Amino acid sequence: MAFVANVKSVLSGDTLVLTSTNNPTLEKVFSLAYVSAPRLNKEGDEPFAFQSREFLRNMAVGKPIRAEVLYTVPGSGREYGIASFQDGTQIPEALVKAGWVKVREDAGRKDDSEELLDRLDKLRNLETQAKNENLGLHSVNNGFIAVQNDLGGPDFMKEWKGKTVDGVIERVISGDRLLIRLLLTEKKHWQVMTLLAGIRTPSTERVNQGQTQPAEEYGNEARSFVETRLLQRQVKIKIVGASPQGQLVATVLHPRGNIAEFLLQEGLARCNDFHSTMLGADMAALRAAEKQAQEKKLRLHKHHVAKSSGGSDDMTVTKIVGADTIFVRNKAGDEKRISLSSVRGPRAGEQSEAPWREEAKEFMRKKLIGKHVRITVDGSKPATDDFEARDVATVVQNGKNIGLQLVQEGYATVIRHRKDDTDRASNYDELLAAQETAKEEKKGIWSGKAPKIKQYADMSESVQKAKIQLSTLSRQRKVPGVVDFCKSGSRFTVLIPREGAKLTLVLAGVRAPRAGRNAQENGEPFGQEALDLANKRCNQRDCEINVYDIDKVGGFIGDLYVNRESFAKILVEEGLATVHEYSAEKSGNAAELLAAQKVAKEGRKGLWHDWDPSQDVEEEAAPESSAETPVTIDKKPEDYRDIIITNIDYETGKLKIQEVGKGTAALTTLMNEFKKFHTDPKNNNPIKDNPKTGDYVAAKFTQDGDWYRARIRSNDRAAKVAEVVYIDYGNSEKQPWSKLRPLDQQFNVQRLKAQAVDAQLAFVQLPQSPEYLKDAVDFIYDVTEGKNLVGSFDYVDNKENVSYITIFDPSSKDSEKVTESINREIIRNGHAMVPKKLKPWERSKVFEPILKSLTESMVAAKEERLGMWEYGDLTED
Repeated sequence: MAFVANVKSVLSGDTLVLTSTNNPTLEKVFSLAYVSAPRLNKEGDEPFAFQSREFLRNMAVGKPIRAEVLYTVPGSGREYGIASFQDGTQIPEALVKAGWVKVREDAGRKDDSEELLDRLDKLRNLETQAKNENLGLHSVNNGFIAVQNDLGGPDFMKEWKGKTVDGVIERVISGDRLLIRLLLTEKKHWQVMTLLAGIRTPSTERVNQGQTQPAEEYGNEARSFVETRLLQRQVKIKIVGASPQGQLVATVLHPRGNIAEFLLQEGLARCNDFHSTMLGADMAALRAAEKQAQEKKLRLHKHHVAKSSGGSDDMTVTKIVGADTIFVRNKAGDEKRISLSSVRGPRAGEQSEAPWREEAKEFMRKKLIGKHVRITVDGSKPATDDFEARDVATVVQNGKNIGLQLVQEGYATVIRHRKDDTDRASNYDELLAAQETAKEEKKGIWSGKAPKIKQYADMSESVQKAKIQLSTLSRQRKVPGVVDFCKSGSRFTVLIPREGAKLTLVLAGVRAPRAGRNAQENGEPFGQEALDLANKRCNQRDCEINVYDIDKVGGFIGDLYVNRESFAKILVEEGLATVHEYSAEKSGNAAELLAAQKVAKEGRKGLWHDWDPSQDVEEEAAPESSAETPVTIDKKPEDYRDIIITNIDYETGKLKIQEVGKGTAALTTLMNEFKKFHTDPKNNNPIKDNPKTGDYVAAKFTQDGDWYRARIRSNDRAAKVAEVVYIDYGNSEKQPWSKLRPLDQQFNVQRLKAQAVDAQLAFVQLPQSPEYLKDAVDFIYDVTEGKNLVGSFDYVDNKENVSYITIFDPSSKDSEKVTESINREIIRNGHAMVPKKLKPWERSKVFEPILKSLTESMVAAKEERLGMWEYGDLTED
């Protein structure tokens, strides 16, 4: 019986596997009659078994053949016969002639037909010829090739990884799993299970413990695709690595190219992310092949839905939530949450990752906050129980991929996506490679140790802590920090890294409306807008602060600079805060803030949206009419301020005071700079001739020889002498013009207003007699000099620019004296009296108890003939 078939494979030098030309799934084993070849066994090949098989394999595999069955072995059903190829080559004759098979000694014993005997004679003659020529099995060599059936350990990879070698595909188990014989050396081969690098195909049908597991869809088709092209072909094998189970991972190069690419193009495989790091740049070609099949919706991708290309947008980063999540704002002002594609920041639940969370977040903050970035949306994640819906995107800043930088520094891990998950980074393979490099270099979370975590002490936790920190910060200018949180438009939590401090900063000189604490609470008008602006311009930004003072609850009062610009000025300029003139003047930024407020008013911005210029005119006119209008105070003022007395005028008894805190702190800073400026010889520029009364100058105080800010009160032009008042301390003296210098612009009163404030003792009238007045002034000096005092500002006369104060000495060890005012002590010692003619505000009912107490003290001093009462009552009726 003769038939035509295709040679699928060769089992040995005398046995072939044939398939039907009409139905490739039908196959049979066909052995050559009268001859035998050495056998290939898993336990060990017989000598020349591989060489014999290879001769027939090279001759037959993949070719059509005409076979004739001569006999069939009963029981096994194995068919034996002869065959010929299209070129006329006949087997087994060609094999015997080449010496790769032997004629069996028992051949023809049971069959004595003349045709058979002639054929056997011919075969034996060919065999004798091969023996004489030492061909094939008759060679003087032993023909033994050792075969190893596993990789044998790490040494294999050390020697062969990255190299391309010859191999023969012995079996195709599935589309991505092959048994390959690696022809590594002449005397030793490795026959190992091999995974096709970079792909995964559906599984084929297989039997496991008697149970048949059906094939996955397209699994058998993928295997057939590979078998048709590769089975028993000699191909090039590029060794790229090993699987965790010890199987070889390699690229199989068909004569026309990488078989993995062809499988992907036909939709018979998907890319295998786990092999990406082994393949490196070669993975890109596989991704492109898979994309082609997806676009055509072939086989495995028949339900594929192409991602809509959202393009790229330029946005600004407004907030860093964590290492892998940020908020961005577009040009229209819309804000949204973005997660970085394919990367995940350190997880709180992972012991090796959790300590790196803050450092990874800080890395992102320094890189991105406030910066322009290019956002390319790669997909979106629906809301779950743990996460809200969000876009996943590739973020590029200044041409650099942020996700890649995170992974390279060991601050993030790469997500292992599901095989059908298309919402991934376009540079996914690069991310995987970067992760492997970070592991090798032991960076970040791969280092095996925790980072040094920066600890911040909360200095606004109590007033006591705030006072300690104030002494340090108030001596410095432009202290670097980070805005950690915006509590309102004018209140912030600021971190000071070099001090290890965290504090609450309240903007000096302004008041912003309060926002609601939650969505249900209504805040003040424009409070939310002020908070939104603070978050937009300040949150998580590097900043600088100037600290002047602390408030009653431990908040630090000062200026906040972001990108070297005062945020208080920005807030006022946008109409989202008002200027508190008194505190603005104390901090020295009144001129800047008032100018900003004027801009906001004229632009009808924010709080000034319905501003009427006539209102300001009326307010300015109000102080002038106040002198004519009786002043009544319904509630006792509780305006207590820390003060020091810098000067007392012996002629009038009027006081000059400084407020302790931000004003004095700013003055200390200014005077240090002032002194340094005037000790530099190059700044020794004399004042011009004919200085005018009212001019600000620098004057050298006679008593200590230091330079101070001063103002000319009067001039003696003939003598070229000026009477100057030291504006920060209140004392005065006469100085020749030659000892005066022009006040440099950097020290003018726009930077810091004159710190000496005019004040008078409330409810106290000093004696008119020069002698008694001198005694009174001396007494006041004795009880106040060099002391930090507390002044109760009972009334501020804006017209006269004088503050009427009651003074207390908190340093007194006598508890009763602490609560008793120095005003009362002056009267009780006979150095002053209660005025007979009270000012309108002094007649207010709220002050009646104070006046009663002071009057009783005056009566007691009179009775004891103290001070001005030594000769009795000198007051006129």
